[in-house]
Amino acid sequence: MTAISTSGLTKRFRGGQLAVDHIDLAVPDGSVYGFLGPNGSGKTTTIRMLLGLAFPTAGRAALLGVPMPDGATQVLHRVGSLVEGPAFYPFLTGSDNLARYDAADRTADPRTARVRIDAALDRVGLLAAAKKRYRNYSLGMKQRLAIAAGLLRPRELIILDEPTNGLDPQGTREVRALIRQIAADGTTVFVSSHLLAEVEQICTHVGVMRTGRLVFSGSLPELRRTGAARVTVQTADPEAAAKVLTGLGLADARATAAIVSGGEASGDVQAEATPGATPEVTALLGDASPEQVCAELVHAGIGVRGFAVTSPSLEDLFVGLTGEGFDVGG
Repeated sequence: MTAISTSGLTKRFRGGQLAVDHIDLAVPDGSVYGFLGPNGSGKTTTIRMLLGLAFPTAGRAALLGVPMPDGATQVLHRVGSLVEGPAFYPFLTGSDNLARYDAADRTADPRTARVRIDAALDRVGLLAAAKKRYRNYSLGMKQRLAIAAGLLRPRELIILDEPTNGLDPQGTREVRALIRQIAADGTTVFVSSHLLAEVEQICTHVGVMRTGRLVFSGSLPELRRTGAARVTVQTADPEAAAKVLTGLGLADARATAAIVSGGEASGDVQAEATPGATPEVTALLGDASPEQVCAELVHAGIGVRGFAVTSPSLEDLFVGLTGEGFDVGG
């Protein structure tokens, strides 16, 4: 089951700009799907097409199995959303704003409006501020009120476009906690972001956009496995250890040690002098097993002081996929 699916979804603007380029999304039901990419990579345009706010140039999209935009009236009452920031009347209270929002929903029962509004405010932690004017809300409260608007009725899918954008650390934590709570209740959450902390803390699956194209889509563990692991060996003789690693077929062997005679490293090994550092050698692990590598080093008479296998960080993986850095804070 997929909560969101697209096939060849494309959006080209009148000026010729290709904002979204034939993307195939498959968001598993019940997942927290992080839709990631630098600003301008096509995330918001994709979300607008999913919700029927923009028409695709080519391709297909479906929410909860219903084709969009043709099936908008059939499915959108089952979908909550926050796109490009909250928009409410500043002179009205939080409760009154939600009442106006609910009244605009032709499928909502006006007889249960007050109960549903209070329940939504309570769910996002704003019941005590229900009578407070919106203009006096903090940024975090405004974001939570927008999410409350999406929770006025039971939803099977929540789509959030940069829900923590511009928030201070406290507001960011509040919104993240709310997303976890929504997901724990069984609702699929599709959240676009450029913050890696959100991915690591709340997402089960990710899709990575780069200049309008989807360059990765899968679970978070699958993304981690795309990175090449490196083995690091601490030894008093890194040059000899590097030769062993190279002989085992490990690529990109690099030793940190005193430069050999003549100032050049022997063979294909790259050697660098680092005063005061513990001598070590690193190489790409490839298909070799760490146990095999360590055993071969010992068999060759190399004194192994330390042995570790490290994988690239999420930041390294994203930079490799997108060619741009991500904000790792927040």
